[in-house]
Amino acid sequence: METLQNFIGGRWEEPVPAGGDDAVVPAVAFDVVNPATEEAIARFRASGAADVDRAVAAAGSAQRAWAALPVARRVAHLHAWADTIAAHAAELAELECREMGKPVGIGHTFVEGAVAGLKAAADQALTYPFGETVTGPSTGGSAGPAGGRTDIVRHPLGVTAVITPWNFPVAMVLGALGPLLAAGNTVVVKPSERSPLSTVRLFELAAFAGLPPGVLNLVLGDGRTGAALAEHEDVRLVHFTGSVAAGRAVGAATAGRLHRCVLELGGKDAVVVDAGVDPVATAQAVAFGAFINTGQICTSMERIYVHERIADAFVEALVAAAHTFTIGDGLDPATVLGPLVDARQRDTVRRHVEDAVTKGATVHTGGAVPERPGYFYPATVLTGVDDTMLVMTEETFGPVAPVTVVADFEEGLARAASSRYGLAATVYTDDPEHITAAAHLPVGVVWVNQWQGGGPERLYEPARDSGMGATGARAAYDAATRPAAVHIAANSPAVAR
Repeated sequence: METLQNFIGGRWEEPVPAGGDDAVVPAVAFDVVNPATEEAIARFRASGAADVDRAVAAAGSAQRAWAALPVARRVAHLHAWADTIAAHAAELAELECREMGKPVGIGHTFVEGAVAGLKAAADQALTYPFGETVTGPSTGGSAGPAGGRTDIVRHPLGVTAVITPWNFPVAMVLGALGPLLAAGNTVVVKPSERSPLSTVRLFELAAFAGLPPGVLNLVLGDGRTGAALAEHEDVRLVHFTGSVAAGRAVGAATAGRLHRCVLELGGKDAVVVDAGVDPVATAQAVAFGAFINTGQICTSMERIYVHERIADAFVEALVAAAHTFTIGDGLDPATVLGPLVDARQRDTVRRHVEDAVTKGATVHTGGAVPERPGYFYPATVLTGVDDTMLVMTEETFGPVAPVTVVADFEEGLARAASSRYGLAATVYTDDPEHITAAAHLPVGVVWVNQWQGGGPERLYEPARDSGMGATGARAAYDAATRPAAVHIAANSPAVAR
């Protein structure tokens, strides 16, 4: 069984045994378990505060030289890493399958998308205004003449941290790192203890691609390791993706240091299906959005509101589509629906469905744990759901599609908005006025007549309990840098712009 290590300052090393300041914290070992077979495939020891200190120090030592490189050089380093990752996309997809269950074909597609996203995000640094003149002649100060100019210079923050979830290990790491690194920051990454294998491989490929030592560092561990990183006085920004509870803790820790955080937390994303759409084609699209990656996506379709005029045809087609999501080990090319990441997550899904059935919901397909090894749960369609049920109010993160029939589009839109979450929503309609109305949903992203997608300039900020901090496009660079005003008096020597 493979033993995983930290990557600090360009070197692989074991976490320091508990002692000194960590004496009260026992050494904790974690097994990485293949959710399709329930077999342990790797092991690592959790990193303590001393390991986090070393990783942050290594990042700090490397940051000045990294930031001093021309932007184009930093971007070239990231492109070299991206190309190396692309050459190993199949291997990374298999690692994701073994550690969290994602079918290899789906994983391969997402790895390729993550590589393209890394390149696109890095390229935005080439046109981002790290320095610009933003005002005309200044009015002068109490001790200086009028005239001159004001420049805005954007500096990297320094050492930053990225804490990622288990459901998209490669995509989440690469999606966060592009702007942080291209802007001149160095980074310490802490992946989920449930799925660290593919992230470890990403760091091996970073070293192979020639990324300078210390620019990118890795510490393995659980929430305690993440807390030590978020609370560290030298970490200037924490980019966190995970649960609402953990996100609140990260936000409190960074606020106490007056440091920044970007939080993408839970979702309970709604779908509104209008009367005028094709119920069969729309149901097939919704099945994909609800069941792909076994429903383990922050933006999975978890609340479905369907106009009563097409509800029967829609539900019939949704059930038929659910039957095409065949269960199996993701290493098998025939598998569409892999396992949930572990027994804990499967128990959450089962509890939500059982709660709904107890309170009156109807199961049209699925709804029971299959009798086989692995943490599997079938694609499940429910009707007769209401807002007293966990499946409609709490994040399920599993292959469950709860359908509510509504009298009209306005009711569907209102019910879609009535959630404490605000990550994303999807609307299917052929009415232009309804498209306009959908734009006002209190979420970070609204998709109309498709699920997922968007151009390279897409930026958003989660609403409500789904997080805080705008990301994407220029907003990611705004978060990764600190603006400073430079006022240059008129009688100053000529200054290069």
